[in-house]
Amino acid sequence: MIVEGMSLHAASNSTGANMPEGIAAALAGSRSEHAVLEVDEAWLPSVVESLEPDVIVLLNLSRDQLDRANEVRQIAENWRRTLGEFTKTKIVANANDPLVVYALEEAKAVSWCDVPTQWRMDATACPRCNGTIVYAKESWSCACGFVKPSNIATTLNGDLAILGRILPLRLSLPGEFNRVNAAMALTAITVLGDVSPKLASMRLRGLNSVAGRFGGRELWGRKATLLLAKNPAGFSVLLETLADDERELWIGVNAEIADGRDPSWLYDVPFEVLGERLVYCFGTRRLDLATRLAYAGMRPQVVDDVGEVPTGSSEVIAVGNYTVFQEWLEESERI
Repeated sequence: MIVEGMSLHAASNSTGANMPEGIAAALAGSRSEHAVLEVDEAWLPSVVESLEPDVIVLLNLSRDQLDRANEVRQIAENWRRTLGEFTKTKIVANANDPLVVYALEEAKAVSWCDVPTQWRMDATACPRCNGTIVYAKESWSCACGFVKPSNIATTLNGDLAILGRILPLRLSLPGEFNRVNAAMALTAITVLGDVSPKLASMRLRGLNSVAGRFGGRELWGRKATLLLAKNPAGFSVLLETLADDERELWIGVNAEIADGRDPSWLYDVPFEVLGERLVYCFGTRRLDLATRLAYAGMRPQVVDDVGEVPTGSSEVIAVGNYTVFQEWLEESERI
């Protein structure tokens, strides 16, 4: 979204290779003077120290791949130790995630974004005192004095109020989570100051597919919309957009190294919002997925091989975690 909004030719790891090797490859493979990089949360401190970026954008912290990754509070502590030292780097951050706010308590030049944040299950305890975070409709606080920042730069509530400007936010991409992403991207663009936020927001309207997601594909003879969700937070915001969608639903879950070996996070995903609908289950952990969906009151149908893929002329929504999504992307063709 930042690349699109600024109309940049930039070094970017748009395929999602967000660890040092992928970042180095993106930088080495481009002659551009600009870089827009996605960075794995665990590697953020070392990448920031190496590159000293102009702007850092922090959306939220949630658990992911816990068979090998740090607990999210440890990630927040690592961010806190690093980001308070970079006085020249501007930061755009989500004011509704207490872990992000804690990580930036010592940081300078933070532009806080008041954006809808549905996933709060990883920030129920105060990172400062271990007390209880109390969430109100538009705020949060702890009895120790740890509270949501008040110096808000951007508010997303219908239209977008961004650093004194009001912008209508109209996207081709679906879902409130994409409006949140757009609000954060437009704030970063505004902080950089090279492009007007109004022009950038107009450019975002034309964005209808991101790395194979959301755009129309043909998969095994079916017209399909491919979506990526790889942890409880990602699934939670995505399911919001699917609750009233009547298209046939496929969900695939693997547990390869890139996904994380432990699929127990499925029990933190609120599949219940989908009601009693039929769902086709794919991937190496399709039985785990089907069991979870059965507990949620749904009607899971296990697909053991490609020959069992349901046929028909209706459109499909195909939601896969990381390696399932990559497999489906390779198998499919853009329409």
